[in-house]
Amino acid sequence: MAYTSSTLNLVTESPLTGAGQTWHYTTADAAATVDTSGYITDGGSRGMKVGDIVLVRDTATPLVTSHLVISVSTTYPGAVDLSNGTTVGLNTNSD
Repeated sequence: MAYTSSTLNLVTESPLTGAGQTWHYTTADAAATVDTSGYITDGGSRGMKVGDIVLVRDTATPLVTSHLVISVSTTYPGAVDLSNGTTVGLNTNSD
């Protein structure tokens, strides 16, 4: 599949300067696909920054993975590179 901008949402904004934000992304793509450099094509224009956390819910499996934003392109709209995903829990939501 491909990146779907409409399923990337900002969950929390950091009240402290320099602290990361938390994002949530829902997709049927596996963590290895999502953490491919440039998968998120518009992160810079959406406000993503290096150090932000992205929680990815894979709808094809019951997995949720955590990724760290490791680079944001300065070329508009700012493609993002995420770290390799770490499984943080099972998605037990049946929707």
